[in-house]
Amino acid sequence: MRRRIIMSMLAAVTLTVSTFLGAGSASAAQLTDPPGEFGTDWHDPLTAAPPVGRPIGRSCEVTLAQAQFRDFTPYRGAYTPPDGCGDRWSKVVLRLDGKVKGRQFDRLGYLHVGGVEILRTSTPEPSPDGIEWSVEKDVTRYGDTFRYRRDVEMLIGNVVDDTYTGVIDVKATLTFYPAANSTGAPGKPGRAPDRVLTLQGGALTTPRNSERIVAEVYATGSGGGCEEYWYLTVPDTAPYSCKADQGPYREVQIKVDGQLAGIAEPFPTVWTGGWSNPFLWYVIPGPRAFDIKPIEYDLTPFAGLLNDGRPHQIDVSVVGVPEGQSGWSAPVNVLVWQDAHRDHVGGALTRNDAGDLTNSSTYTPGSQQRLDTDGGHRLTVAGYVDTSHGRVRTTVSRTLANTSVHRWTDGENTDGLKATWRDDESVTVDGRGPARTTRTHRTYTMDGTTTLGADDRLRTVLTLGDRAAVVETSGGRRTAWSGLDDTYTGDATYTANVPRDQRHAVGATSERYRLYGSDGCYDRSLTTVQGVLTQDRKDC
Repeated sequence: MRRRIIMSMLAAVTLTVSTFLGAGSASAAQLTDPPGEFGTDWHDPLTAAPPVGRPIGRSCEVTLAQAQFRDFTPYRGAYTPPDGCGDRWSKVVLRLDGKVKGRQFDRLGYLHVGGVEILRTSTPEPSPDGIEWSVEKDVTRYGDTFRYRRDVEMLIGNVVDDTYTGVIDVKATLTFYPAANSTGAPGKPGRAPDRVLTLQGGALTTPRNSERIVAEVYATGSGGGCEEYWYLTVPDTAPYSCKADQGPYREVQIKVDGQLAGIAEPFPTVWTGGWSNPFLWYVIPGPRAFDIKPIEYDLTPFAGLLNDGRPHQIDVSVVGVPEGQSGWSAPVNVLVWQDAHRDHVGGALTRNDAGDLTNSSTYTPGSQQRLDTDGGHRLTVAGYVDTSHGRVRTTVSRTLANTSVHRWTDGENTDGLKATWRDDESVTVDGRGPARTTRTHRTYTMDGTTTLGADDRLRTVLTLGDRAAVVETSGGRRTAWSGLDDTYTGDATYTANVPRDQRHAVGATSERYRLYGSDGCYDRSLTTVQGVLTQDRKDC
């Protein structure tokens, strides 16, 4: 299949977001029988993810941005802290409301406050009659940014002309909930970061009394070209339309002054035009498509080095992408918790042990071409800080693994991928009191095939998975646990290479989002047929 069909035509620009999408679940009375095929309108986009919890009581709302995006001109404005809700908050909720109609591709965008990226998201593709959608995100962790007047910049890069008519109309607001005292250990629930920093010329200067340091990287393969579909790329030796020197293995690395400080698997996001088939995504997007979560790296082992009051170079790179090549965006925020009782917190890096990076892609020719990929990496870093409450040692270990089998035929009329990514992380903090360990096991899966028949009927069958298990222990005893299982399935068919009104598209999609653990249970399932919501069930 030609690459112009395989690609989603995602816009060239990145945007930041994370969270709940959709204005609420439909009641049983709203569910209707589907038509025989897609029409000119369909249900507004929504996901099965839970809404952001909100405290009861007084709140204050501030409008961050309100704009119509027709091109690549950013919206620029100013943010002023809320009046009447203090300068410390128990919760801050970001909400993006959007609407668009006509014809338009999926687009990416970002929202910055004071240079801090607080939102990255993509957009749904509209119906001719128009759609509306919303995204919510808990942004309490950026409270330090919101305490002062700041510049605001937002962009959803777009193209509007005689063919692509969809103007993207959005409004972004913050809602603040006043708070009681904020206490707790650095980085633990109940205490937001004391500072939120950005890089200046690629360099970071932390407060000299930093006790815990976490970097956020909103890493996305985007901006057009094959890196939007990095998981489908092949080495130069294989006859496929999307090439990469070493194949599809990707790993996002962060370095401090040239030393490897963190590794992570990027999430294999499928945008809302992905896998050649927008009919899969008109109502239910793939996991994280509207909720692009940052990768988090605990840099606390480097705090003793960073706390010298000097700027230190922070570099983010993507394994598998040649230096200087476009296609990835990786903005960085740095969250810092400080020791209120010391002007300077000293310490040292005591261990930096990286295993050999493995990255093997084996091409097998035949009537059905095949590429088998196996990659992975391991890193352990450790260090200590001497705080006002004693020496605290932090050890961070991360192990990555990716396996995939990519099969396609000549002409790419059949193109399939089955892949799994694993990202296991352990963070142990040992200081006053028993040692605390948080173990996180992340698994991402993709299993799909697109086929273009002799009659130009294009069919895509696809399953995506976003799973995570987290266990917290103290002194060897489990204190909290949680599990996430977000699974999307879709099967859609349409006639390619014809005008929109002749596609005769049909499709069924579903999502089940389960979140369970020591804090309770959430379980919601959605199903659509031909763009009509036929099931919205909650089981917890």
